Amino acid sequence: MKATIMSFRRGRHTQVNNQFLLEMEGLDSRGKAAQLIGKRVLWKSPTKKEIFGKITDTHGNKGMVRARFSRGLPGTALGTKVEVLD
Repeated sequence: MKATIMSFRRGRHTQVNNQFLLEMEGLDSRGKAAQLIGKRVLWKSPTKKEIFGKITDTHGNKGMVRARFSRGLPGTALGTKVEVLD
């Protein structure tokens, strides 16, 4: 399954650099997104470097999820695709 990195997890004055909001393809409800909690996520950089993450929680009611990566992704990762592993 593919997902798009939409944004950092952030507040009004802060930004969490290793947590991102992901928009999943084909999901449109919180219930469907909740089934993905605990799955691993893989982001590949243009230089073929791989950074793994994990889906930790849902975000909102439209099927978005929150993912925590082992290390922070670069800002250029926003808008790119990640792969959800089983």
